[in-house]
Amino acid sequence: MNFQKEFSTNKETWDKKVAVHAASKFYDVDAFKKGKSSLNNFELEALGDISGKSLLHLQCHFGQDTLSWSRMGAKCTGIDISQEAIKLARNLNNEIKQHAQFVCCNVLDTSQYVSEKFDIIFTSYGVIGWLPDLKPWAKMISERLKPDGVFYIVEFHPIAWMFDYLQEPPELKYGYQQKEVIYEEYNGTYADENAKIISKEYGWNHSLGEVVTSLTQAGLEIEFLREHDASPYNIFPGLIKAENQLYEMPSKLYPLIFEVKATKKGA
Repeated sequence: MNFQKEFSTNKETWDKKVAVHAASKFYDVDAFKKGKSSLNNFELEALGDISGKSLLHLQCHFGQDTLSWSRMGAKCTGIDISQEAIKLARNLNNEIKQHAQFVCCNVLDTSQYVSEKFDIIFTSYGVIGWLPDLKPWAKMISERLKPDGVFYIVEFHPIAWMFDYLQEPPELKYGYQQKEVIYEEYNGTYADENAKIISKEYGWNHSLGEVVTSLTQAGLEIEFLREHDASPYNIFPGLIKAENQLYEMPSKLYPLIFEVKATKKGA
């Protein structure tokens, strides 16, 4: 199927979000410029010492995580569909004197724009829901990984995306393995609910089974799949801040995030 309409709508929305996000407390660009890392403990612990390694960051937004890895010594390339995001990422890269590369393209088309193979491919928090099918995504990841290279994703749990958060209280509305596209239109963004923009978004739900199977079918071996009750980000209604500074539901009825780490089989 051709998803040009959905991708174009999402791209337009993300282009509008960039200026809002760059000015938000959520992204705290001023602190980032002064040296604060945007990375969380989940990804830092999973990938460990990345100094001297090549790293491809998929769906990087305006590059804070990419540049945080770069500050830690990785040779980084960031990919994003938004031209405005890539423009800001390049400006940040120059301002903080890093040497990351940034490429504007649909993540599924990465291999058409990037020929290098990487030691690490990284993606995180709110990424796969923009993709209609994970098979081409996993195929691209396998193409861009070196033999024995590592892929790592930390992402919001698919159960959390079964709810319609535009309702009060949130309504259990979408299927865990739903194939049909989900369209939402709302004011503001997750980083600034009062922003004077209208977010128009097409998204797709992906089960953990689909994530793992797509990666294994593309030739990757799963090292671990982990699920966690708490999130680094307070983006769902009713969360409380725990002693470990993560956000969780009082009931802990289902996980809020998951991690997958996988390795490409050696040649």
